[in-house]
Amino acid sequence: MARLRHQYASQPVQSLFFLKLLNFLIYGAMVIFAVFFPLYLQEAGMNKLEIGLLLSMGPIVSLAANPFWKYCNDRQQNTKYVLLLMMSGLLLVGYLVFLVDTYRMLYLTMIIFYFLQTPLLTQSNTLTLCYTESTGRRFESFRMWGSLGWAIVAVAAGTVIDKSDALGMFLLFTMVLILAISSALLLKPLHRAPDTPWLNLWEFTRSLGNKYFVSFVILGMLVAVPSSMNAMFMPFFITDLGGSKLYVGVAVFVSTIFEAGIFMLLRKYMKRKITHLMTCMFIVSLLLALRWMLMAEVTTSLQIVFIQVLHAVTFGGFFYVGTQLTTLFLPRPYRSSGQAVYTLLLGGISGMIAGVFGGWLYQYFGAVTMYKISLMLTLCGAVGFAVMGYRLYRHGYTPVINHKE
Repeated sequence: MARLRHQYASQPVQSLFFLKLLNFLIYGAMVIFAVFFPLYLQEAGMNKLEIGLLLSMGPIVSLAANPFWKYCNDRQQNTKYVLLLMMSGLLLVGYLVFLVDTYRMLYLTMIIFYFLQTPLLTQSNTLTLCYTESTGRRFESFRMWGSLGWAIVAVAAGTVIDKSDALGMFLLFTMVLILAISSALLLKPLHRAPDTPWLNLWEFTRSLGNKYFVSFVILGMLVAVPSSMNAMFMPFFITDLGGSKLYVGVAVFVSTIFEAGIFMLLRKYMKRKITHLMTCMFIVSLLLALRWMLMAEVTTSLQIVFIQVLHAVTFGGFFYVGTQLTTLFLPRPYRSSGQAVYTLLLGGISGMIAGVFGGWLYQYFGAVTMYKISLMLTLCGAVGFAVMGYRLYRHGYTPVINHKE
């Protein structure tokens, strides 16, 4: 290990530049798909419910895709090779997605696309960890380039797609992905995968036996589902109000550009005490409720852009604090499995629910109703966090391991 660390500690600066560029480009390619592809589907004749159903397939497919690609990574011990394979597959399947002319073929190609796309950011983070662990560099300094790619490419894509529609989106997605592949090829070889253990089913079930943790996750779902609905359907709301795709890109830029700063502030100043963190979750939930209340009252697309400023605080606060609370609710042996549960339910299952429920609400009742129901769900979560935080304050809490079978 010492020899490996010395070897990569002296690698040239340009190699680390390509790692930053790779993060920038991968996140940039993904924002083109995540934000503008649903708008393409609407222009192709699909309604909001049909689009929501299609988008909900992503979290479902990821349940199989993530373990599969992790297995490939562990077998190969070469994260760069696995990442290159996934990106090359996306180039081909992305081309096919724009060629299909029936719903059946669209759903089939999208299953394959999601199988390659949903684990891509995880594998990108894994590759970054491989290099940062070997060089002693901070992971956050490279991951920040991903946030910049997500924000800047969103604005550029909005401008291009406004003028060239579907063809421009496809060409831009292809170009950014080819540049990402080129950046990965220019990285120095690193035949090593970080030590990320497989999910232990026993630990998984034991973490679900912790009533405080389960209550926390359920309340988190009430808050996460509206956030996922907004992420999926906010671009439609902007265009329905007469905004251009450039406005959509600017809204994404505004919501993303301050994320890294919020994470750094929380990491530096947030007290790692369970009652303080629960108070923070309550405040963040109230801010999210404020977002949905404001979204239900907007009359112009420009107002949506300004409201997106709240995203950096609410998203950063919710997921950072939630991750910290997961480690405090569970004893040390179950924490990795607890994080898997937290990610699965709030990142995956909430996306499935948001796609179906949000698409149905938007299609049959409109965006205003969708945001009003989001407001009610989030307030329920906020009240739950307040009650739970008060109980923890009154009675205290120490995670214990129950050895009963």
